[in-house]
Amino acid sequence: MIPVKGYAGAKVAVLGLGRSGLATARALTAGGATALLWDDSPEARAKAEADGFELTDLTRQTAFDDVAVLITSPGIPHLYPSPNKVISRALEAGVPVDNDIGLFFRSFATADWDDFETAPRVVCVTGSNGKSTTTALIHHILDVAGRPCQMAGNIGKGVLSIDPAQDGEVVVLELSSYQTDLARALTPDIAVFTNLSPDHLDRHNGMGGYFAAKRRLFAEGGPDRAVIGVDEVEGQFLANQMGMGPLDDRVIRISSGQKLDQFGWSVFARKGFLSEWRKGRQVASLDLRNVSGLPGAHNHQNACAAYAACRALGVAPKMIEGALHSFAGLPHRSQMVGERDGVRFVNDSKATNVDSAAKALQAFPAIRWIAGGMGKDGGIAALTLHLGAVVKAYLIGHSARDFALQLGDTPHEICETMAQAVARAAAEAVPGEVVLLAPAAASFDQYPNFEKRGEDFTQCVKTVLGD
Repeated sequence: MIPVKGYAGAKVAVLGLGRSGLATARALTAGGATALLWDDSPEARAKAEADGFELTDLTRQTAFDDVAVLITSPGIPHLYPSPNKVISRALEAGVPVDNDIGLFFRSFATADWDDFETAPRVVCVTGSNGKSTTTALIHHILDVAGRPCQMAGNIGKGVLSIDPAQDGEVVVLELSSYQTDLARALTPDIAVFTNLSPDHLDRHNGMGGYFAAKRRLFAEGGPDRAVIGVDEVEGQFLANQMGMGPLDDRVIRISSGQKLDQFGWSVFARKGFLSEWRKGRQVASLDLRNVSGLPGAHNHQNACAAYAACRALGVAPKMIEGALHSFAGLPHRSQMVGERDGVRFVNDSKATNVDSAAKALQAFPAIRWIAGGMGKDGGIAALTLHLGAVVKAYLIGHSARDFALQLGDTPHEICETMAQAVARAAAEAVPGEVVLLAPAAASFDQYPNFEKRGEDFTQCVKTVLGD
């Protein structure tokens, strides 16, 4: 646990009692603060009380009397489409609003660091797609390299639940736009921006607000190194803002598809090969084509981002190359869950939007595609250009019939359930094809979250394979 500094003897309100909220409450108490806990959900309040926490109704008119700060969980709207009523009350009272990320950055460093040979460092990863894979991959590489490291944030533990730092340790954090948007302290040593595509636009009042939330990690965080994906104009703009010119190697530009040989420091992947260039000279090259845990161009971009961050931490290219081959990938993200007679079964349940589904559809040459769920605005119309590898689509869930109308000439079948879709795809697949779950939709029509959907797919595959 990281005890929170700066609020000893003060009252601190905590809104949202999920994983991060309860971890925040414990860390505040450890730092000497009095935590006033509340959640709009009766179920969450009951669970917190069952865990021994006392509740304070933050909706009362006088709830913020003598309160130093309100700490809110990332899933709770603080501005758009409209602030939560408790946050509105704090804003009206002039009480600062922060989150656990802000508390972490003001509390992580301690006096013990004066005796360390190497100061601990923090790597933060943000972007629209690939954050979790990139974060886990950086952590994996550092672990293989023998560097003490921890992983937290939007993946794994809450940031205040990690252990106090060791000498030379690296903490790798995945940060969503909800987290970067509100944190009052952001001071990463290395910040990574993977890419940008439309998502969470209601929470940020459009694409500009969404990008601005991501940009705060760099513009306000002032990292020593900025690893920035430049395959979209927003990344190009951010890299331009962070550097003093094209040869400024404090910015490491990354790309999947572009050759970037004119900059001070760049890492890019083309035709399955990763290249590192510094000041007009190639200094390393890796073959990604047989890295089974990172299939497709989108995962090659993740590999570039992780490689660049680890090179900035001093890890040698050969060490990184070996670690890439031992990376198993993350559950529900291009995860191979079975194989029979030359047919692979891949779980990409995390592909909940069109952009991430498009990347998955470009990763394999012949696909039996399982898609559907609670469709988002526009359905899958934008995927028309990415259906060339789809042999047949098997559509499930609430939006199955709507998706069918947008598939054009692509063969398809409405299956309704996951079990039926997997059974039909497995029965029709031939050697060399991939049965791919990449839903391009939310899961909430049939499952509580994308994880449960991916677990169901995996279980259905095991049933079909007789495992």
